[in-house]
Amino acid sequence: MISPRKVSMEELNRLSADEYLLAPKHSFVFVLDDIRSLNNVGSVFRTSDAFRAEKIYLCGLTGTPPHRDITKTALGADNTVLWEHVLDVLDLVARLKAEGYKVVAIEQAEGSTKLQDFMPELNQKYAFVLGNEVFGVNEEVVSQADICLEIPQFGTKHSLNVSVSAGIVAWDYVSKMLKS
Repeated sequence: MISPRKVSMEELNRLSADEYLLAPKHSFVFVLDDIRSLNNVGSVFRTSDAFRAEKIYLCGLTGTPPHRDITKTALGADNTVLWEHVLDVLDLVARLKAEGYKVVAIEQAEGSTKLQDFMPELNQKYAFVLGNEVFGVNEEVVSQADICLEIPQFGTKHSLNVSVSAGIVAWDYVSKMLKS
């Protein structure tokens, strides 16, 4: 039996920031709407870098780089992942739909699709909307979404941290696309 060995940073052969900017991205963006915690915003930047998201849209009162709390958790991803601040999330949803994105609200809702049942379509772009840490995705956004995805949970709590949800959704999407 071969014993596992931790791989060194050099062996990981990661892209440089310049190489990352030129590398092909997966066909999804994150829309962060009214996220209060700048640490959560930074974590989503880091996740977006790890899974090569096209972009992050920071909406409403969501903080924007440069900010030390975002930088602290992003670990430089705030310099590699494209982002844009948009004041009104509903205007953005309409714009993304016009650009051919399927808008996907990550929320517990009547008629939602369980994450394990979500099958992304090849050549389709997705915009995953994550809402406020307390109130979730805005009800108007849920009603405008093409899909409402729910991450199944089996414990006593009824929600996950927004940055954890972003990681779960990004990995689920990318892993399914890699199998296609």
